[in-house]
Amino acid sequence: MGYPFLSRRGFLSGAAAAVMLPVIAPARATGSTKEVRLFAGVTRLPLAGAGYPQTGVWAYDGVVPGPEIRVRQGDRLRVSVENGLAEDTTVHFHGIRLPNAMDGVPHLTQHPIAPGSTFIYEFDLPDAGTYWYHPHIRSGEQVGRGLYGALIVEEREPIQVDRDVLWMLSDWRLLPDGRISDDFDNLHDMSHNGRIGNTVTVNGRVADAFPVRAGERIRLRLVNAANARIFGLTFAGHRPRVIALDGHPVDPHEPDGGRIVLGPAMRVDLVLDMTGAAGERFDVMDTFYRGLSYRLLELVYDGEPLRKAPPESPIALPANTVPEPDKASAVRHEIVFNGGMMGQMMMRERGIGGGDMMEMMALMRSGRIWFINGKAAVGHMMDPMLTLELGKSCVLAMTNETAWHHPMHLHGHAFRVIARNGAPTRYREWQDTVLVAPREKVDIAFVADNPGDWMFHCHILEHQESGMMGVIRVK
Repeated sequence: MGYPFLSRRGFLSGAAAAVMLPVIAPARATGSTKEVRLFAGVTRLPLAGAGYPQTGVWAYDGVVPGPEIRVRQGDRLRVSVENGLAEDTTVHFHGIRLPNAMDGVPHLTQHPIAPGSTFIYEFDLPDAGTYWYHPHIRSGEQVGRGLYGALIVEEREPIQVDRDVLWMLSDWRLLPDGRISDDFDNLHDMSHNGRIGNTVTVNGRVADAFPVRAGERIRLRLVNAANARIFGLTFAGHRPRVIALDGHPVDPHEPDGGRIVLGPAMRVDLVLDMTGAAGERFDVMDTFYRGLSYRLLELVYDGEPLRKAPPESPIALPANTVPEPDKASAVRHEIVFNGGMMGQMMMRERGIGGGDMMEMMALMRSGRIWFINGKAAVGHMMDPMLTLELGKSCVLAMTNETAWHHPMHLHGHAFRVIARNGAPTRYREWQDTVLVAPREKVDIAFVADNPGDWMFHCHILEHQESGMMGVIRVK
C-alpha cells in the first residue's frame, strides 16, 4: 500500500484525506514544582492514519509527540527520564535557560542515560514561552524516529484567547510498508540539506482538517521538530500575527508576505483570528521549497459561529527576564560556516593530514563535512571555540559561506538578532535558533550570564552530526 508521500502536487489522495488533526492533552502544573516521568521506548503508531500500515517509532510514553509538559513561568520542573531503548540517550530541553548540568549533552554535561537507567533533570523556568525537548545523542536518528515533545511555559498573565493550540510539525522518510527508512546519516543527506522526509505530520499524524468557528481567536504555537525540513506556512484568507519567536515576545506583526518561516527547532506563536464564514474551508500551505508546495491541512469552519467577530483585546505578551546586551561594550567574535556540497569543495583543517588540503570525498568519508571557523566537530567533547567572560555582552557575527540554510542554535542562552547582511533588524527579536540563509551574514547579541560549556550548532541534525558544532565556554 502506498503512503501519502509529498510530491510536487502535494499529498497523494487516499485514506489520509479523512484524518483530522489530533489533539494533545496537556499535563498542567498544580503547584510550584511540576513532576513528570518520561519513558523512552519503542512502539507502533498510525502516523498516516486509517488505511495505512502502522509505523514502528521511538517515543516518549508511547506517543508522538511525547506528553505535552505545561507549567507556569517561575515554576520548577523535575523530569525523571527512564531509558527503555537498546542504546544510550539523553534529553535536552531546547531553549530553556537552565543550569549547565541539566542541559542533556552527552559527556559534556552528563553521562548518557544507559539502557534500563534513569536520569533526573530538575531546573527552574524563568521565561514563559513555547519550548520543546528531544535527545542530544545520535539526534538524527533518535529525533527522526519520533523522540520529541513540547514544553509550554505559560505567562503569569496570559493574553485572552479562546483556544491555546499546539502544532508540532515534523516529517518522516517512510517506505511503502510503513517502516521508517534506515538510511540515517547517509552522505548525501549529510552533505546537502539534511534528511528531508516524504510524509509530513502535525502532532504525530498526517492531518487533513483543523476545525474552527467564526469569531474565534486562537493562539497557535508552532514547533518545527523535523530533522531538516524548513516550513514556510501560509494561511489562505487569514492574517496571522506573530507574537513570539522561540518562546520570547516580539512586537505583534504580520510576517513578511504573510508566510511564517520555521527552520528546524524554531518556534513561532501566532494569534489567528477566525474571520471566515460558517462552512468555509481555507488551505494552510507549505510553500518553502520552490516547486514543492503542498497543502498541510485545511481550516474548516463549523456551521455555528462563536461570535460575530473575534475579540479586540491586546495580544502583546509581557517581556521575559533575559538580560539586555550592551552593544556598545560587547566583544565581537567572527564566525564562518564552511563545507557541504556546492560550497567550498576543498577544506583545510589543522591537525588532519598534516595541515595539507584534503579532497572533499576524503573529508566526507571521515565524517567531517561541515566546519565552524575551519573546525569540524567529532562528538560532543571538544576544546571551546570561544571563551566568554561571565556577565559580559558579546556579538557573534556569523557568515554563511555555504550553499545551504543553517538554523544555528546556542544552548543555555537567548540572543537578540540585531543585523542581517549589515542592516539592523526591524524587531531585534529574541531567539535561541536563528535561520541563516546561504551566503547571508547574521549578527546576534547576548549577555553571557550562564556559566558552563554550551553547545553551539546547526539544528539540521545531519549537519550537526557531520561537523557543524562547537563549544562556547562561559566563565
